[in-house]
Amino acid sequence: MTIDRPGLAQFLRVRRESLQPEDVGLPRGQRRRTSGLRREEVASLAHMSTDYYARLERQTGPQPSTQMIASIAQGLHLSLDERHHLFRLAGHNPPTSGVVSEHISPGMLRIFDRLHDTPAEIVSELGETLRQTALGVALTGDQAVHTGSDRSLAYRWFTQPVSRNLYAPEDHSFLTRMWVSGLRGVVTARGPHSRAARIAEELVEQSAEFREVWGLHEVGIKPRETKTFLHPELGRLELNCQMLMDPIQSQSLLVYTAAPGSESYSKLLLLPATRVLSHSGNDESYETE
Repeated sequence: MTIDRPGLAQFLRVRRESLQPEDVGLPRGQRRRTSGLRREEVASLAHMSTDYYARLERQTGPQPSTQMIASIAQGLHLSLDERHHLFRLAGHNPPTSGVVSEHISPGMLRIFDRLHDTPAEIVSELGETLRQTALGVALTGDQAVHTGSDRSLAYRWFTQPVSRNLYAPEDHSFLTRMWVSGLRGVVTARGPHSRAARIAEELVEQSAEFREVWGLHEVGIKPRETKTFLHPELGRLELNCQMLMDPIQSQSLLVYTAAPGSESYSKLLLLPATRVLSHSGNDESYETE
């Protein structure tokens, strides 16, 4: 396919000008004259330089990669149809139908962008964290540092014992069964050549515990509404986990709250004062600002 530079530039400009800062979780600020988002705001949302994005709207520069197009589509809060259209304008075939996408729907993002004062995250069906609020990072660590199969908490649960430190020991047995049950369900739904199947194969080879529980063929074990976290700075937190599911994208928005008047509620108010330094490998250290 050939890139349609005029069409790409026009589509990006129209979509950018149709969005307001509050639509994407940005402050409006004062003396704003721009109709819609500024180019630098889109570039920041898409994790690229302002110059690179501006050249796309000016019909100059190199052909953007599929990774760049996917990032722009997410930054502009495009629907799946709009995302596929953007891929074609950029001279690329859209992702194959049936492949699990990490693209988050605009509706889900609009809700997520309004959760500034709440620990929350958007996760895939494989337990991969796609987005976190700042307080979500303060609660469970920065999940963006993980790559490959390690992005899946289900995978890390069996390959990195330190990943269990955040959860109450009395819940470990249930969580083990829950993760295995969930992974089996995804493998069945996605097929033997899916990413889920590859993760299961890796775990069968690497973890005797996983092999044992996998052999039970348990399915349908659902997460509990209340989760107990052991935060390095705040201690034990009993939190309600409310889940909003997007069945089309196979993603879930998880929002963590505490019962008013409880000890966990008081501790949760202190969460903004904590910051995660590192949450990768065997280093899951926190520090207080």
